[in-house]
Amino acid sequence: MEIRIQSVKFDADQKLVDFVNKKVIKLKRFFDNIILAEVVLSFTPDHDNKKVHIRLNIPGNELVIDRNAKTFEKAVRECVNILKQQLKKTKEKMRRHLT
Repeated sequence: MEIRIQSVKFDADQKLVDFVNKKVIKLKRFFDNIILAEVVLSFTPDHDNKKVHIRLNIPGNELVIDRNAKTFEKAVRECVNILKQQLKKTKEKMRRHLT
């Protein structure tokens, strides 16, 4: 799985990049065939909240999630938790379709 991280209008420090990589790579446990994970980190217009946008490309589908939180870490955690559930559902649908 390839992971691309983009920070909009700021430079993400290595600690944040490492955190995002660590969390996103765990999604492979729930679905083996993730092709690409694109993560966009940005600020909301009021700069109070941070916004995280994650797009997962999987065979035949694309999963997209956005979350705002006070910190990038919290937003990433929320996105990853939701994506885990979506990946489990997608995998189950694929299993049912094959049988």
